[in-house]
Amino acid sequence: MSSTIQDLCRAISQNTSYDAFAPSLSAQQWEMLGTYLQPLPLPPGQMLIDQGAQDRTVYFIQSGTLSVHVIGSSGQMQLAILNAGSVVGEGAFFSRLPRSANVIATGPAMLWRMTSIRFAEMANRQPALALEVTLALGAVIAKRMVNKPKRVAVT
Repeated sequence: MSSTIQDLCRAISQNTSYDAFAPSLSAQQWEMLGTYLQPLPLPPGQMLIDQGAQDRTVYFIQSGTLSVHVIGSSGQMQLAILNAGSVVGEGAFFSRLPRSANVIATGPAMLWRMTSIRFAEMANRQPALALEVTLALGAVIAKRMVNKPKRVAVT
């Protein structure tokens, strides 16, 4: 399945959840952002983020559903379900701390990933674009932190 940045843009624009990733980007800026992202098809049951891992990649969900859960002393606890148009991995992206939860595809999913190296490149070459993406990711974290059930789901 071939995927384009317009497919991701459409999914993000249709996301009406409280903690939606909602950057204010022009069509040209979306195309530019696409040059810093890599498409990532994810099969059902595939682990995307491993709790405790040292990784700062942030993921944008084009299609599918992801389950966010932690493993603790009392077993596994589901924290959130994330759908198309959402973002995951934003906590470690900013904090540089280990991943706080596991994230697994509940069915087939299509994601776009941005590594910290690609983000640094974008910040150097397209600072206005990097700033808008940063502010939009920060807004997701802020909204998740205010919403108690989603607070622990900042990955």
